[in-house]
Amino acid sequence: MATAVETLSKLERRLTITIPMAEVQTEVEKRLKVRARTAKAPGFRTGKVPMKMVAAQYGYQVESEVLNDKVGRAFNAAANENNLRVAGFPNIEPKTSEGVADGSIAFDATFEVYPEVTIGDLSGVEVEKTKADVSDVEIDKTIDILRKQRVHYHVKGEQSAHGDGGSDLAAKNGDRVTVDFVGKIDDVEFAGGNAEDYAFVLGEGRMLPEFEAATVGLKVGEAKTFDLAFPADYHGKDVAGKTAQFTITLKKLEWAHLPEVDAEFAKSLGVDDGDLVKMRADIKLNLEREVGARVKAKNKDSVMDALIKVSELDVPKVLVDQDVQRLVEMTRQDMAQRGMDVKNMPFPPELFTAQAERRVRLGLILADVVKTNNLQATADQVKAQVEDFAQSYEDPSQVVKYYFSDRNRLAEVEALVLEENVVNYVLGKSKVTEKSVAFDELMGNNGQQQA
Repeated sequence: MATAVETLSKLERRLTITIPMAEVQTEVEKRLKVRARTAKAPGFRTGKVPMKMVAAQYGYQVESEVLNDKVGRAFNAAANENNLRVAGFPNIEPKTSEGVADGSIAFDATFEVYPEVTIGDLSGVEVEKTKADVSDVEIDKTIDILRKQRVHYHVKGEQSAHGDGGSDLAAKNGDRVTVDFVGKIDDVEFAGGNAEDYAFVLGEGRMLPEFEAATVGLKVGEAKTFDLAFPADYHGKDVAGKTAQFTITLKKLEWAHLPEVDAEFAKSLGVDDGDLVKMRADIKLNLEREVGARVKAKNKDSVMDALIKVSELDVPKVLVDQDVQRLVEMTRQDMAQRGMDVKNMPFPPELFTAQAERRVRLGLILADVVKTNNLQATADQVKAQVEDFAQSYEDPSQVVKYYFSDRNRLAEVEALVLEENVVNYVLGKSKVTEKSVAFDELMGNNGQQQA
């Protein structure tokens, strides 16, 4: 039996579970008799081991199992009887003998309950809705990127199938250079400051600006000495904030040949007949799909931020702790897959607490919005989403089968549809301000030079 529920805080509760020892002993004896049928011991045939020996060998384990079962059933019954929505798992500890009836054993179960969620008036909420378009300019930029991905190089001044690169034999942006270099600080070479046959493409920002500027204009066989001031936040701590003197020697100079935008180029992108019009249409479709996904993500973030601002609820600590553990494990696995040694790497839980708290808060809010407004994902919506995913693959039918053959995969799609239902619901109820975002900004292509 269980006593009345005690309220310890807004979400924390405690109840006492009392179980007669006679019930426990009866169940233990019953299970030991079952265990005795297959028990083994030296000098005895299977099933013929004396009960005293069976009890001595298995009694403690069986008693623990019985207590766990009875306490679990009693706790669930008490939670149902008191209409408690238990969050996470209860912390169950045995009570001291004080206050416990003779012939009984008692446990205190401390736990948290799910909070009441109050969603404010959405009609007064302001939500920024992002929109972006794909024009011929974006298609042309994408074609240029695709061409650069297929670039190949020829030695400047040497005749090739694509020419000799022109009469200007000095290095310029876009050329691939191969150099030897030596760096010194106070006339002493430093670790990582020298290399032989080091190749890089000028203008890509792979090297520090002073290094590239010194290389531009050199011809094969020429050398140049220059000063280079390392930034204070440079990744190499030994040289960060210091000024070094470098000497570079140009050993090889190659010019870039980009493929022509012709039928062969289209075929290399999967357009079997080499039709350039079809190629552009395919590129536009893929760009629109990617833009649509990023716009959806930004709009979802805006809606979620709005829901958090307008909602009132207390977040169960037990759920946050569980999500912190999930995030830690996900991070650990991700870093391990990247080849990092995570065996002795610390993962302080506090680094993940804020993210976990937001995730749990949003989960509780979304569940309430969905339940209150009947926004569950329908079978047709799930099917449509899977088919949309499949369109970007060579064989869409196989992708559809892949999702529908696994309930867990389908559940992930259902969760996405459910979130989209909430986003559309909130956008339909709130004050929406549309904001046009440039393609490059949306895609994160700001043309910034890398360090």
